Amino acid sequence: MVETMDELVARVRNQLYRLQDLQEATAGIRIEETSSDGAVTVVVDGAGALVGLDFTGAIGKLAPEEFEGVLVRTAHAALARAYAERASLITTFNEANT
Repeated sequence: MVETMDELVARVRNQLYRLQDLQEATAGIRIEETSSDGAVTVVVDGAGALVGLDFTGAIGKLAPEEFEGVLVRTAHAALARAYAERASLITTFNEANT
């Protein structure tokens, strides 16, 4: 419970700063994942958007179906890591506000 208007303003200001910090931290997430054969590297952001995609010459050894599988598995692994990092940031934020 707050006793003065100044305390209330300070509390709200601190919550706003923590929320801005959370937003900046989630916006700064970049996860890079490389396939086990090194053929595909995927980079995703904290929202799960693809922000980078690189291939090595190793993709030339893959059949189209294999390439598709490697690409999808690598992207999925990157996405899972990005969402886990984002979830951790949100959990920390929520615990601090409890």
